[in-house]
Amino acid sequence: MNPMLEEARKIRARADCLHDAAGVQSAYDRLAAAIRRDYEHQNPLILCVMMGGLVPTAEIIRRLDFAFELDYLHATRYHSQTSGGDLVWKAHPATSLRGRQVLVIDDILDEGHTLLAIQQALRAQEPASLKTAVLTEKRHARRAPGARADYIGLEVEDRYVFGCGMDYKGYFRQLPAIYAVNQ
Repeated sequence: MNPMLEEARKIRARADCLHDAAGVQSAYDRLAAAIRRDYEHQNPLILCVMMGGLVPTAEIIRRLDFAFELDYLHATRYHSQTSGGDLVWKAHPATSLRGRQVLVIDDILDEGHTLLAIQQALRAQEPASLKTAVLTEKRHARRAPGARADYIGLEVEDRYVFGCGMDYKGYFRQLPAIYAVNQ
């Protein structure tokens, strides 16, 4: 048996639910309403941050009834681990950002180092505007200076969280609620 899988199953069995599925769906509704209000006449380019942003992006864009383009990027510090390391770019957006209204969607704003690096790289491509939406923002005082999201769905405690795109060592991104590791 895979020891990582067994560990993930044990963590999931003991996890605390921070936001149930109904609360998460309500957050997606609020995020989509705010994004619609700001972008419905802008022809935005929406960028999904892989892998964590996959679920929030899918949930948000299916609530948008206006025209937009969709692309992705893949930059990570976690590599299926529980703490961050050096930023690794696995894929840059294929679509030109120059002069575009760009919205980046990700799963969580934690310390913000990944988000800042992504924003810096994207600004170098000269978009007309660049905003960020996250499903969750973690409450703590370790935030990197200047790291912020323009649209935030939910706040979470300063604990290791998973579900709704966030994973525990590569597992449980698909869960419809947000859980925290029970220490």
